[in-house]
Amino acid sequence: MPNTQTPHLPIDREIDRSIDDAVNRSELTSSAAENIRKWLTEPRYANYASQVVAHIEQGKWGALDNAFWTVIPFGTGGRRGRMYPIGSNAINERTIGESAQGLADYVREVKPKGPWACAIAYDTRHRSREFAELCAGIMTRNGFKVYFIDDYRSTPELSFLIRFKNCDCGIMVTASHNPPSDNAVKVYWGTGAQLIPPHDKAVIAKVAQVEAIEADPFAEAVAAGKIAICTAETDAALLKEHLQLSFPGPRDLRVIFSPLHGVGEFNVKNLLEAAGFKELEIYERHREPSGDFPNVPGNVSNPENAAVFDEIIEHARNTGAELILASDPDCDRMGAAVPKTLDPRGEWQVLNGNQLTVLLGEFVLRKRKEMGTLNERSFVVTTLVTTKMLERICQRFGVRCLGENLVGFKWICAVMDQEGAEDFVYGSEESHGFLVGQHCRDKDGAIACLLMSELAADVKASGISMVEHLNRLYESYGYHGERLVTIQMEGSDGMRRMKDLMDRLRTDPPQTIGGLKVVTRLDYLTSTQWTGDQKSPLVGPIDNLVFLETAEPGNYVAARPSGTEPKVKFYMFTYSSPEATSGRLESVRTELDGRLAGFAADLKAFAATIP
Repeated sequence: MPNTQTPHLPIDREIDRSIDDAVNRSELTSSAAENIRKWLTEPRYANYASQVVAHIEQGKWGALDNAFWTVIPFGTGGRRGRMYPIGSNAINERTIGESAQGLADYVREVKPKGPWACAIAYDTRHRSREFAELCAGIMTRNGFKVYFIDDYRSTPELSFLIRFKNCDCGIMVTASHNPPSDNAVKVYWGTGAQLIPPHDKAVIAKVAQVEAIEADPFAEAVAAGKIAICTAETDAALLKEHLQLSFPGPRDLRVIFSPLHGVGEFNVKNLLEAAGFKELEIYERHREPSGDFPNVPGNVSNPENAAVFDEIIEHARNTGAELILASDPDCDRMGAAVPKTLDPRGEWQVLNGNQLTVLLGEFVLRKRKEMGTLNERSFVVTTLVTTKMLERICQRFGVRCLGENLVGFKWICAVMDQEGAEDFVYGSEESHGFLVGQHCRDKDGAIACLLMSELAADVKASGISMVEHLNRLYESYGYHGERLVTIQMEGSDGMRRMKDLMDRLRTDPPQTIGGLKVVTRLDYLTSTQWTGDQKSPLVGPIDNLVFLETAEPGNYVAARPSGTEPKVKFYMFTYSSPEATSGRLESVRTELDGRLAGFAADLKAFAATIP
């Protein structure tokens, strides 16, 4: 680990002039120039200065601008971005070290007398093990006992470990479903959940103040007992917790599981087999743990992307498998594909996050009702941008649905604890995150795979396909069609365009979308609701989120810049009541699919007007 206190000479005049010239030529933003000068003059960055100078001398202005134009922020889950050996806007030894040191400083401040403990785990990405060892060494140097999972394991296992060992905090080294170029740290509090106010802003402030970073050598810290390797113990304890959440029922089902080159095989395979699913195949082409994600389309291991299932579906047709499951690299998300009929050799359908939300939600509520374990205090938690169909299902079962929550599973877990975890039934978000049980405070891909397998076996035993089962839910609760459109806005100019787009949606939004008149605008950043020219207070959480509601009830869109990636997400929702849907599901589906296409076209056109 570099000694960040090494003295450093003032900036060389030629180097300084080169920076100014690059700014004048618009090859370097002024913010990048400012951060580069910090890395060249401040003692804490001294050991990186020679690399910065080499970039300048070689004229690598594009790389420098990308690496320095901002300070990499904490988003919905932590600090995430592209790996690069230098730069304030990159994941590297320094920015990872700052994150761990800032976390240590904050924990010591709020709990000054100790003792302190931190749980650490990592995934299959490039440098994940290296960064995990670095974080462990930093925490032990700061007086923490570290509980370390010494192999590739899932993010929910890290969350479980924090609670299992009564840790004050936790660090998961993963960039979730981002491209191979990226890595990150997800930072957790002692609850087992990711940071929320006031801890998130307080840790961010501490990270910004970090000067020196010192770390114990990993092997020495293990030998000294400062780091406890607890892999086998945690594996066994989590499996026991998972199995307690299994519902009894049929197990006659052939399942293919893909870890998408991530960590999922260990947790999912052991759990499904222990729960009685004996016909389980791990998809071989996605089995190798690899940060390159070599056999996944576009090398992006995201089960939200339907294309990752294409080749697995062809394999399933040949083998007679009846369910395909996939998890992202850190196994906190689950995706699934199912045959449209009982014949797996026919057409298949990849289920989106909202469809999975309602399928699993209805299954859990139905099973809990059969077991007699629902009561007036029971509740389900979801987010503002997840399908309203879940809310309608909860009403049918007499269960509260708490859906006024921001994007990010940490908010679901916060409500879970506020309302009482003993009455928590199910948590879900549209981005393929699901949770039952009290074992952790994050979405759990392994438990989602278990629930999906149990549901599929249950539906098969009833003599219909999963798609037919979903269609029956639409007939009962009304057809809900949703779609997500993402607009990438890379680099420093992209951040400006993201801000301009959100500002424009607030002040001058489109008057119509998909042929429907926009009648209401909900601005969660300013807590304001506009209906025509009438302004009123908006009660709800505060975030950079704008809703546009149309004159047709249940048909609306939401816009939100990502908290972890350079893009804006448009969430689109359509709805047809049970009365209007009954007996004409396919024509309603076609009509609302067309409406979603219209929403998408109009929103893309609107975004394209931002210079």
